[in-house]
Amino acid sequence: MADGVDGASQRQLYKEYPINSDVEGRRLKVLINSSANGKVGAVALARGKSVSQVSAGTGSWFYLPVEDPILWSPDSPFLYDLRLTLYNADGSVADVVKSYFGMREIKLGKLNGVMRPLINGQFIMQLGLLDQGYWPDGVLTAPTEDALKFDMLYAKKAGYNLIRKHMKTEPQRFYYWADKLGLFVWQDMPAIWYQHEDTARNRSTYRRELKAIIDDHFNAPSIITWVPFNENWGAFDVRAITDWVKAYDPSRLVNGNSGFNNNPDYQKPYGDPGNGDYVDTHIYVGPYGASVPDEHRAASLGEFGGVGLFTRGHMWPVENNAYAYEPTSAALTDRYVLLLEQVEQLMKYKGLSLAIYTQTTDVEHEVNGILTYDRAAEKMQLERIKDINEAVIKESYKMNFLH
Repeated sequence: MADGVDGASQRQLYKEYPINSDVEGRRLKVLINSSANGKVGAVALARGKSVSQVSAGTGSWFYLPVEDPILWSPDSPFLYDLRLTLYNADGSVADVVKSYFGMREIKLGKLNGVMRPLINGQFIMQLGLLDQGYWPDGVLTAPTEDALKFDMLYAKKAGYNLIRKHMKTEPQRFYYWADKLGLFVWQDMPAIWYQHEDTARNRSTYRRELKAIIDDHFNAPSIITWVPFNENWGAFDVRAITDWVKAYDPSRLVNGNSGFNNNPDYQKPYGDPGNGDYVDTHIYVGPYGASVPDEHRAASLGEFGGVGLFTRGHMWPVENNAYAYEPTSAALTDRYVLLLEQVEQLMKYKGLSLAIYTQTTDVEHEVNGILTYDRAAEKMQLERIKDINEAVIKESYKMNFLH
Protein backbone atom coordinates (compact mmCIF):
# COMPACT_ATOMS: atom_id res chain seq x y z
CA MET A 1 0.00 0.00 0.00
CA ALA A 2 2.27 2.76 -1.24
CA ASP A 3 1.88 6.08 -3.01
CA GLY A 4 2.55 6.38 -6.69
CA VAL A 5 1.71 9.76 -8.25
CA ASP A 6 1.13 10.44 -11.93
CA GLY A 7 1.62 13.81 -13.57
CA ALA A 8 0.53 16.86 -11.63
CA SER A 9 -1.59 14.97 -9.13
CA GLN A 10 0.29 16.29 -6.10
CA ARG A 11 -1.25 19.66 -6.84
CA GLN A 12 -4.78 18.30 -6.49
CA LEU A 13 -4.61 15.14 -4.39
CA TYR A 14 -2.75 15.49 -1.13
CA LYS A 15 0.52 13.57 -0.99
CA GLU A 16 -0.71 11.23 1.74
CA TYR A 17 -3.99 9.37 1.65
CA PRO A 18 -4.92 6.54 4.02
CA ILE A 19 -5.40 3.08 2.58
CA ASN A 20 -6.31 0.39 5.09
CA SER A 21 -6.88 -3.25 4.22
CA ASP A 22 -9.57 -5.11 6.14
CA VAL A 23 -9.00 -8.83 5.57
CA GLU A 24 -11.84 -9.99 7.82
CA GLY A 25 -14.27 -7.55 6.20
CA ARG A 26 -12.93 -8.37 2.71
CA ARG A 27 -12.59 -4.73 1.77
CA LEU A 28 -10.21 -1.83 1.42
CA LYS A 29 -10.87 1.29 3.45
CA VAL A 30 -9.89 4.50 1.64
CA LEU A 31 -9.94 8.21 2.42
CA ILE A 32 -9.25 10.78 -0.30
CA ASN A 33 -8.75 14.42 0.61
CA SER A 34 -8.90 16.93 -2.23
CA SER A 35 -9.20 20.67 -2.48
CA ALA A 36 -11.44 20.10 -5.49
CA ASN A 37 -14.16 18.38 -3.40
CA GLY A 38 -15.17 16.29 -6.38
CA LYS A 39 -16.22 12.73 -7.00
CA VAL A 40 -13.72 9.87 -6.97
CA GLY A 41 -13.76 6.61 -8.87
CA ALA A 42 -11.76 3.79 -7.28
CA VAL A 43 -10.79 0.59 -9.07
CA ALA A 44 -8.95 -2.41 -7.62
CA LEU A 45 -7.16 -4.64 -10.11
CA ALA A 46 -5.63 -8.11 -9.81
CA ARG A 47 -3.14 -9.06 -12.52
CA GLY A 48 -4.46 -6.22 -14.67
CA LYS A 49 -8.14 -7.15 -14.38
CA SER A 50 -10.68 -5.10 -12.43
CA VAL A 51 -12.02 -6.96 -9.40
CA SER A 52 -13.92 -4.11 -7.77
CA GLN A 53 -14.90 -0.51 -8.41
CA VAL A 54 -16.87 2.14 -6.56
CA SER A 55 -17.70 5.84 -6.82
CA ALA A 56 -17.48 8.07 -3.75
CA GLY A 57 -17.02 11.62 -2.59
CA THR A 58 -13.84 13.14 -1.21
CA GLY A 59 -13.28 13.95 2.44
CA SER A 60 -14.89 10.86 3.96
CA TRP A 61 -14.05 7.16 4.20
CA PHE A 62 -15.37 4.73 1.64
CA TYR A 63 -14.95 1.01 1.11
CA LEU A 64 -13.80 -0.94 -1.92
CA PRO A 65 -14.96 -4.57 -1.69
CA VAL A 66 -12.30 -7.26 -2.21
CA GLU A 67 -14.12 -10.59 -2.42
CA ASP A 68 -12.05 -13.74 -1.88
CA PRO A 69 -8.93 -11.65 -1.22
CA ILE A 70 -5.52 -12.95 -2.27
CA LEU A 71 -3.54 -12.45 0.92
CA TRP A 72 -0.08 -10.87 1.10
CA SER A 73 2.68 -12.79 2.87
CA PRO A 74 6.42 -13.36 2.38
CA ASP A 75 5.63 -16.66 0.65
CA SER A 76 3.13 -15.00 -1.66
CA PRO A 77 3.58 -11.21 -1.76
CA PHE A 78 0.54 -10.52 -3.89
CA LEU A 79 -0.22 -6.86 -4.51
CA TYR A 80 -3.40 -5.42 -5.93
CA ASP A 81 -3.19 -2.38 -8.18
CA LEU A 82 -5.31 0.62 -7.25
CA ARG A 83 -6.43 3.39 -9.57
CA LEU A 84 -8.09 6.52 -8.19
CA THR A 85 -9.68 9.05 -10.53
CA LEU A 86 -10.76 12.51 -9.40
CA TYR A 87 -13.56 14.06 -11.47
CA ASN A 88 -14.50 17.71 -12.00
CA ALA A 89 -18.06 18.86 -11.43
CA ASP A 90 -18.78 18.51 -15.17
CA GLY A 91 -17.62 14.87 -15.15
CA SER A 92 -14.27 15.46 -16.81
CA VAL A 93 -11.16 13.89 -15.32
CA ALA A 94 -9.22 16.23 -13.03
CA ASP A 95 -6.53 13.82 -11.91
CA VAL A 96 -5.48 10.18 -11.70
CA VAL A 97 -3.39 8.49 -9.01
CA LYS A 98 -2.07 4.93 -9.33
CA SER A 99 -1.04 2.94 -6.30
CA TYR A 100 -1.20 -0.58 -4.89
CA PHE A 101 -2.19 -2.38 -1.72
CA GLY A 102 -1.77 -5.71 -0.01
CA MET A 103 -4.46 -7.61 1.86
CA ARG A 104 -2.62 -8.49 5.05
CA GLU A 105 -3.56 -8.74 8.72
CA ILE A 106 -1.35 -9.03 11.79
CA LYS A 107 -2.57 -9.41 15.35
CA LEU A 108 -1.77 -11.30 18.53
CA GLY A 109 -3.54 -14.50 19.42
CA LYS A 110 -3.17 -17.69 21.42
CA LEU A 111 -1.82 -20.72 19.57
CA ASN A 112 -1.79 -23.89 21.66
CA GLY A 113 -2.01 -21.67 24.73
CA VAL A 114 0.95 -19.47 23.72
CA MET A 115 0.65 -15.83 22.72
CA ARG A 116 1.91 -15.47 19.14
CA PRO A 117 1.83 -12.87 16.35
CA LEU A 118 -0.58 -14.20 13.72
CA ILE A 119 -0.21 -13.22 10.07
CA ASN A 120 -3.51 -13.67 8.26
CA GLY A 121 -4.56 -15.89 11.16
CA GLN A 122 -1.47 -18.13 11.06
CA PHE A 123 1.74 -18.20 13.07
CA ILE A 124 4.82 -17.59 10.93
CA MET A 125 8.17 -17.53 12.70
CA GLN A 126 9.65 -14.12 11.95
CA LEU A 127 13.29 -14.78 11.15
CA GLY A 128 15.28 -11.81 9.99
CA LEU A 129 18.32 -9.59 9.87
CA LEU A 130 19.20 -6.44 11.73
CA ASP A 131 19.66 -4.02 8.85
CA GLN A 132 21.43 -0.74 9.62
CA GLY A 133 21.60 0.32 5.99
CA TYR A 134 25.11 1.80 5.96
CA TRP A 135 27.22 2.18 2.80
CA PRO A 136 30.97 2.81 2.41
CA ASP A 137 30.43 5.57 -0.16
CA GLY A 138 27.19 7.15 1.08
CA VAL A 139 27.01 6.26 4.78
CA LEU A 140 23.21 6.37 5.27
CA THR A 141 22.43 6.68 1.55
CA ALA A 142 22.58 3.77 -0.86
CA PRO A 143 24.44 4.71 -4.05
CA THR A 144 21.68 3.40 -6.37
CA GLU A 145 18.29 1.76 -6.21
CA ASP A 146 19.90 -1.48 -7.39
CA ALA A 147 22.23 -1.30 -4.40
CA LEU A 148 19.31 -0.72 -2.04
CA LYS A 149 17.50 -3.66 -3.61
CA PHE A 150 20.62 -5.88 -3.50
CA ASP A 151 20.63 -6.22 0.30
CA MET A 152 16.93 -7.13 0.31
CA LEU A 153 17.30 -9.66 -2.48
CA TYR A 154 20.18 -11.28 -0.64
CA ALA A 155 18.16 -11.52 2.57
CA LYS A 156 15.34 -13.14 0.64
CA LYS A 157 17.74 -15.46 -1.19
CA ALA A 158 19.23 -16.51 2.16
CA GLY A 159 15.82 -17.63 3.41
CA TYR A 160 14.96 -14.76 5.75
CA ASN A 161 11.43 -13.39 5.86
CA LEU A 162 12.08 -10.19 7.84
CA ILE A 163 14.27 -7.11 7.94
CA ARG A 164 14.52 -4.99 11.06
CA LYS A 165 15.30 -1.53 9.74
CA HIS A 166 17.50 -0.38 12.57
CA MET A 167 17.75 3.22 13.75
CA LYS A 168 16.92 4.81 10.41
CA THR A 169 14.25 5.09 7.77
CA GLU A 170 14.71 4.58 4.06
CA PRO A 171 13.37 6.11 0.83
CA GLN A 172 9.99 4.83 -0.25
CA ARG A 173 11.64 2.54 -2.80
CA PHE A 174 12.97 0.39 0.05
CA TYR A 175 9.45 -0.29 1.28
CA TYR A 176 8.21 -0.78 -2.27
CA TRP A 177 10.74 -3.57 -2.75
CA ALA A 178 9.91 -5.09 0.64
CA ASP A 179 6.25 -5.12 -0.43
CA LYS A 180 7.11 -6.51 -3.86
CA LEU A 181 9.67 -9.13 -2.81
CA GLY A 182 7.81 -10.28 0.28
CA LEU A 183 9.78 -9.24 3.34
CA PHE A 184 8.31 -8.33 6.70
CA VAL A 185 9.71 -5.06 8.05
CA TRP A 186 10.16 -3.99 11.64
CA GLN A 187 10.60 -0.22 11.50
CA ASP A 188 12.68 1.45 14.22
CA MET A 189 12.36 5.03 15.29
CA PRO A 190 15.84 6.68 15.27
CA ALA A 191 16.94 7.40 18.82
CA ILE A 192 18.27 10.22 20.90
CA TRP A 193 21.66 8.92 22.05
CA TYR A 194 23.74 11.39 24.05
CA GLN A 195 22.47 12.41 27.47
CA HIS A 196 22.74 16.15 26.75
CA GLU A 197 20.38 15.68 23.78
CA ASP A 198 17.55 14.52 26.02
CA THR A 199 15.83 17.88 26.27
CA ALA A 200 12.21 18.98 26.26
CA ARG A 201 12.69 20.38 22.76
CA ASN A 202 14.14 17.11 21.43
CA ARG A 203 11.44 15.06 23.09
CA SER A 204 8.88 17.18 21.29
CA THR A 205 10.79 16.73 18.03
CA TYR A 206 10.96 12.98 18.64
CA ARG A 207 7.18 12.75 19.02
CA ARG A 208 6.59 14.82 15.90
CA GLU A 209 9.04 12.80 13.81
CA LEU A 210 7.70 9.47 15.09
CA LYS A 211 4.25 10.47 13.84
CA ALA A 212 5.75 11.61 10.53
CA ILE A 213 7.50 8.26 10.01
CA ILE A 214 4.28 6.35 10.66
CA ASP A 215 2.38 8.67 8.32
CA ASP A 216 5.04 8.37 5.63
CA HIS A 217 5.14 4.57 5.62
CA PHE A 218 1.61 3.74 6.73
CA ASN A 219 0.63 2.26 3.38
CA ALA A 220 3.35 -0.44 3.22
CA PRO A 221 1.92 -3.93 3.85
CA SER A 222 5.47 -5.15 4.56
CA ILE A 223 5.69 -3.10 7.77
CA ILE A 224 4.17 -5.19 10.54
CA THR A 225 5.78 -3.71 13.68
CA TRP A 226 6.81 -0.26 14.90
CA VAL A 227 9.74 0.01 17.34
CA PRO A 228 9.67 3.35 19.20
CA PHE A 229 12.79 2.69 21.35
CA ASN A 230 15.83 0.43 21.26
CA GLU A 231 17.87 -0.69 24.27
CA ASN A 232 16.75 2.26 26.41
CA TRP A 233 18.59 4.72 24.11
CA GLY A 234 17.09 8.09 24.97
CA ALA A 235 14.03 6.29 26.27
CA PHE A 236 11.33 8.41 27.88
CA ASP A 237 7.60 7.96 28.50
CA VAL A 238 7.96 4.53 26.85
CA ARG A 239 4.72 3.13 28.16
CA ALA A 240 2.71 6.18 27.08
CA ILE A 241 4.39 6.36 23.67
CA THR A 242 3.83 2.64 23.10
CA ASP A 243 0.14 3.07 23.89
CA TRP A 244 -0.02 6.11 21.59
CA VAL A 245 1.48 4.20 18.65
CA LYS A 246 -0.95 1.32 19.25
CA ALA A 247 -3.87 3.73 19.21
CA TYR A 248 -2.57 5.70 16.22
CA ASP A 249 -2.00 2.60 14.10
CA PRO A 250 -4.06 -0.32 15.43
CA SER A 251 -3.37 -2.27 12.22
CA ARG A 252 0.19 -3.17 13.34
CA LEU A 253 2.05 -4.47 16.36
CA VAL A 254 4.29 -2.33 18.57
CA ASN A 255 7.53 -3.25 20.36
CA GLY A 256 7.92 -0.38 22.81
CA ASN A 257 11.53 -0.89 23.97
CA SER A 258 13.35 -3.56 21.99
CA GLY A 259 16.14 -5.10 24.06
CA PHE A 260 15.01 -3.50 27.31
CA ASN A 261 17.58 -5.71 29.06
CA ASN A 262 20.44 -3.69 27.52
CA ASN A 263 21.25 -0.12 28.45
CA PRO A 264 23.82 2.61 27.75
CA ASP A 265 25.94 3.34 30.81
CA TYR A 266 25.02 7.02 31.01
CA GLN A 267 21.41 6.59 32.14
CA LYS A 268 19.20 4.49 34.35
CA PRO A 269 17.47 1.80 32.27
CA TYR A 270 13.81 2.39 31.50
CA GLY A 271 13.38 -1.36 31.25
CA ASP A 272 10.36 -3.35 30.16
CA PRO A 273 7.40 -0.99 29.76
CA GLY A 274 5.07 -3.94 30.35
CA ASN A 275 2.75 -3.04 27.48
CA GLY A 276 2.81 -3.28 23.70
CA ASP A 277 2.85 -6.58 21.84
CA TYR A 278 6.28 -8.08 22.54
CA VAL A 279 8.49 -9.07 25.45
CA ASP A 280 11.78 -8.36 23.69
CA THR A 281 15.33 -9.11 24.81
CA HIS A 282 18.69 -8.84 23.03
CA ILE A 283 21.13 -11.67 23.75
CA TYR A 284 24.67 -11.71 22.32
CA VAL A 285 25.63 -14.25 21.23
CA GLY A 286 22.53 -16.07 22.44
CA PRO A 287 19.97 -17.29 21.68
CA TYR A 288 19.52 -18.83 25.12
CA GLY A 289 18.33 -16.29 27.66
CA ALA A 290 15.74 -14.91 25.24
CA SER A 291 12.46 -13.67 26.64
CA VAL A 292 9.39 -15.85 26.99
CA PRO A 293 5.82 -14.77 26.25
CA ASP A 294 3.49 -13.51 28.92
CA GLU A 295 -0.29 -13.53 29.02
CA HIS A 296 -0.63 -10.50 26.74
CA ARG A 297 2.60 -10.33 24.69
CA ALA A 298 4.56 -12.53 22.32
CA ALA A 299 8.26 -13.33 22.85
CA SER A 300 10.85 -11.70 20.62
CA LEU A 301 14.61 -12.07 20.36
CA GLY A 302 15.09 -8.62 18.86
CA GLU A 303 18.85 -9.07 18.36
CA PHE A 304 21.22 -12.03 18.70
CA GLY A 305 24.28 -13.51 17.05
CA GLY A 306 26.78 -10.89 15.97
CA VAL A 307 29.47 -13.50 15.26
CA GLY A 308 32.32 -11.99 13.27
CA LEU A 309 34.72 -13.06 10.54
CA PHE A 310 37.75 -11.03 9.48
CA THR A 311 37.74 -10.79 5.69
CA ARG A 312 41.08 -9.52 4.45
CA GLY A 313 40.79 -6.80 1.81
CA HIS A 314 37.17 -5.99 2.69
CA MET A 315 37.42 -4.32 6.11
CA TRP A 316 37.10 -0.68 7.14
CA PRO A 317 40.49 0.83 8.18
CA VAL A 318 39.82 0.84 11.94
CA GLU A 319 40.10 -1.77 14.67
CA ASN A 320 37.43 -4.31 13.72
CA ASN A 321 35.34 -6.18 16.27
CA ALA A 322 32.29 -8.38 16.89
CA TYR A 323 30.58 -10.15 19.81
CA ALA A 324 32.39 -13.42 19.00
CA TYR A 325 34.56 -14.70 16.15
CA GLU A 326 35.10 -17.68 13.91
CA PRO A 327 38.24 -18.25 11.82
CA THR A 328 36.70 -19.37 8.53
CA SER A 329 33.54 -19.12 6.50
CA ALA A 330 32.81 -22.79 7.08
CA ALA A 331 33.23 -22.45 10.84
CA LEU A 332 31.06 -19.34 10.91
CA THR A 333 28.37 -21.16 8.95
CA ASP A 334 28.58 -24.10 11.36
CA ARG A 335 28.12 -21.69 14.27
CA TYR A 336 25.15 -20.04 12.58
CA VAL A 337 23.45 -23.38 11.89
CA LEU A 338 23.85 -24.32 15.56
CA LEU A 339 22.37 -20.98 16.66
CA LEU A 340 19.36 -21.53 14.42
CA GLU A 341 18.86 -25.05 15.71
CA GLN A 342 18.72 -23.52 19.19
CA VAL A 343 16.29 -20.83 17.98
CA GLU A 344 14.03 -23.61 16.73
CA GLN A 345 14.07 -25.24 20.17
CA LEU A 346 13.08 -21.93 21.77
CA MET A 347 10.32 -21.47 19.19
CA LYS A 348 8.83 -24.92 19.79
CA TYR A 349 9.20 -25.26 23.54
CA LYS A 350 9.67 -21.77 25.04
CA GLY A 351 7.22 -19.71 23.00
CA LEU A 352 9.70 -17.65 20.97
CA SER A 353 8.05 -16.06 17.92
CA LEU A 354 10.79 -13.91 16.41
CA ALA A 355 14.58 -13.88 16.06
CA ILE A 356 16.69 -11.19 14.39
CA TYR A 357 20.32 -11.99 13.61
CA THR A 358 22.98 -9.26 13.65
CA GLN A 359 23.45 -8.36 10.83
CA THR A 360 23.05 -7.90 7.06
CA THR A 361 26.48 -6.40 6.35
CA ASP A 362 29.60 -5.39 8.18
CA VAL A 363 29.31 -1.76 9.29
CA GLU A 364 32.64 0.07 9.49
CA HIS A 365 34.26 -1.38 12.63
CA GLU A 366 31.66 -4.16 13.02
CA VAL A 367 32.60 -7.37 11.19
CA ASN A 368 29.53 -9.43 12.07
CA GLY A 369 27.60 -9.12 8.81
CA ILE A 370 26.64 -12.00 6.58
CA LEU A 371 28.13 -9.80 3.83
CA THR A 372 31.17 -7.54 3.90
CA TYR A 373 30.63 -3.79 4.09
CA ASP A 374 31.40 -3.41 0.37
CA ARG A 375 28.95 -6.24 -0.42
CA ALA A 376 31.72 -7.92 -2.42
CA ALA A 377 32.18 -11.05 -0.28
CA GLU A 378 29.79 -13.50 1.37
CA LYS A 379 30.81 -14.32 4.92
CA MET A 380 28.85 -17.58 5.21
CA GLN A 381 27.85 -20.40 2.87
CA LEU A 382 24.62 -19.19 1.33
CA GLU A 383 22.89 -22.50 0.65
CA ARG A 384 23.43 -23.72 4.21
CA ILE A 385 22.04 -20.48 5.66
CA LYS A 386 19.05 -20.73 3.37
CA ASP A 387 18.42 -24.37 4.25
CA ILE A 388 18.41 -23.83 8.02
CA ASN A 389 16.40 -20.61 7.85
CA GLU A 390 13.72 -22.21 5.70
CA ALA A 391 13.66 -25.32 7.89
CA VAL A 392 12.96 -23.28 11.03
CA ILE A 393 10.24 -21.24 9.33
CA LYS A 394 8.59 -24.39 7.96
CA GLU A 395 8.52 -25.87 11.47
CA SER A 396 6.53 -22.83 12.58
CA TYR A 397 3.92 -23.55 9.88
CA LYS A 398 3.42 -27.04 11.33
CA MET A 399 2.64 -25.56 14.74
CA ASN A 400 -0.61 -24.12 13.36
CA PHE A 401 -1.97 -27.67 13.06
CA LEU A 402 -0.93 -29.00 16.48
CA HIS A 403 -3.59 -29.52 19.14
